[in-house]
Amino acid sequence: MENTGLLMNYLLVGTCLFGLGVVGFLARRNLIVMFLSVELMLQGVIVNFAGWDRYHGQATGQVFVLFIVGVTAAEAAVALALILTLVRAREGLDVLRLQKVREDIILPPVPDEGEVREAETPSWPRLPRVGRRPDIPQEVLEYRPSV
Repeated sequence: MENTGLLMNYLLVGTCLFGLGVVGFLARRNLIVMFLSVELMLQGVIVNFAGWDRYHGQATGQVFVLFIVGVTAAEAAVALALILTLVRAREGLDVLRLQKVREDIILPPVPDEGEVREAETPSWPRLPRVGRRPDIPQEVLEYRPSV
């Protein structure tokens, strides 16, 4: 087949884009860089689908590409909303600071009028500390005081 070389070029470029996206996502803690890395991974998948579609001469790859573009647009909207919320709260864009945004306490369900419940406190087993204390950097303790 004469298009095998062209297919290999598509797959090579798509794999490189996906690999760069994975490295960027795992190596950085900045939210903007992480979301751009996810976009890069999705673009690599799109290039691979387009290459397979051209090689086989079918339209199924184009349908997958359209779905991926839709997912990418939705992911970009959610990412923009999250980034704007964090910047307005002046929390910064570090991923470790996102733990302050989540809910710490989930309230128990409200009992019915006829049902009376006593407050149940969970008794989780706790192990005593053994050995020397771990060295935790100060920047981690600022974001995660419970460590």
